[in-house]
Amino acid sequence: MAKTFRLYTKEDLEPNKTILLNEEQTHYLKNVVKYSLNDTLLCFDNKSGEFLCEIQSFNKKTTEVIVKSKTKDFASSPDIWLLFAPLKKDKTDFVIEKATELGVRKIIPTLTRYTITNNIKTERYHAQAIEASEQSRRTDIPEISQPQTLSNILSNWDSQRTLFFMDETLQSLPFLEQLQKQPSAKSAILIGPEGGFSDEELSNLRTKSFAKGATLGPRILRAETAALSALSCWQMILGDWRK
Repeated sequence: MAKTFRLYTKEDLEPNKTILLNEEQTHYLKNVVKYSLNDTLLCFDNKSGEFLCEIQSFNKKTTEVIVKSKTKDFASSPDIWLLFAPLKKDKTDFVIEKATELGVRKIIPTLTRYTITNNIKTERYHAQAIEASEQSRRTDIPEISQPQTLSNILSNWDSQRTLFFMDETLQSLPFLEQLQKQPSAKSAILIGPEGGFSDEELSNLRTKSFAKGATLGPRILRAETAALSALSCWQMILGDWRK
């Protein structure tokens, strides 16, 4: 029986290779989606593409599958990064999941003056990014960086990458205009915390030649809404939604 369930594996994939899926994946296949011997699924390894695989055996803690054929070449998502101040647990989960679906290449948890949580678990974020990549048919997985302070990020920033920061003071150009003025395929989007950027942080951002303030309309958006709105705008103007 052919099915289209997708799983990420750390093992390099190539036709005719036998690989082992881990205990968590085995449990899901056997007990949740009710797969059987000789059923097929899709696997990807974040480097070689997507492959059709067939289940050869179920063991207590592993599943043995054989790689049959490539179904999709590897493709990197557009070179857009998301920097955001971590939110409460469920909201951060939502941002990681949806940013992955929207094709972000790198996610940097950013610590600002008004960041509301110190409970930052990058391993959890990575697991969520993997799951969202599996579900969204990506062949790559976004990189999850260790948290950094905004001041440290700005001090070490690559000036060739445009940093669009969402400015809720409305003292910047609309995001669409900024995107049209800065048609760089190498970009990043910075979203502040629920309390906004401090005056000092805004002043620091405005002194950086690579940082471009942008507004997302006359209404104040929640941080998670702003992140997804900004990513959607970027994808529409400079990303792979144009294809």
